[in-house]
Amino acid sequence: MGDMQEVRSAADRLAPVLRPVRAGNGFEEALEQILQVLRLGLVPYGERLPAERELAERLGVSRVTLREVLRVLQDEGLVESRRGRYGGTFVLQRPGGETRGGGAEDELRRRIEKVDLEDTLRFREVLEVGAAGLCAAHGLPEEQADRLRAALDATHEAPLSDYRRLDTLLHLTLADLSGSPSLAAQYAAVRATVNDLLNCIPLLVRNLEHSQQQHTALVGAVLEGDADAAREVMREHCAGTAALLRGFLT
Repeated sequence: MGDMQEVRSAADRLAPVLRPVRAGNGFEEALEQILQVLRLGLVPYGERLPAERELAERLGVSRVTLREVLRVLQDEGLVESRRGRYGGTFVLQRPGGETRGGGAEDELRRRIEKVDLEDTLRFREVLEVGAAGLCAAHGLPEEQADRLRAALDATHEAPLSDYRRLDTLLHLTLADLSGSPSLAAQYAAVRATVNDLLNCIPLLVRNLEHSQQQHTALVGAVLEGDADAAREVMREHCAGTAALLRGFLT
């Protein structure tokens, strides 16, 4: 009984931070929120996070998704999983305030000082959502449709080491096909800034798989001429990237 009360009490203390995530970006937003809990020191090092069931309920995600989030945090040296009656997920101390891979976090923070993160993310979303809507609304000639399909196929076949480059090319292709050279030029500039930040955080396989599902849905909506669906998928896609960056920066 005492253990259950302790778990419930811990979860209640985190209630201001933990909230149900949106369905479209469950993994990314759950990761963002738990990273925020850790960065804020709401669970001191050496103490347990709330039980998986409680965390999953608070976040509105499946326990499978939650375990994938916890696995990422363990790989980053932020938490440790222990078995047994007194087991659970424990917060690890960060030597000197840093985690394994802390040099990358330092670099990310140095870069972030030079940009307005929220402005960059919002501008990126406006450009991306606009490009997707324009391509779908105006329709693409077959040659341009083939270009978009080829860019999508390249991301599906990309090795992990080359994924980000080919992901960038897919998004640049969509911006280029929007029919607005000004939009394409502005997008290229903001994407370069976003990539500088993304290159400082780990590539997460679950996130890449989710991104690929969104890419496929996005290209499908564009080719079907469904502008509303294309805009909505792109908005959700941008929100996932934003959640990851905010999570690692909080």
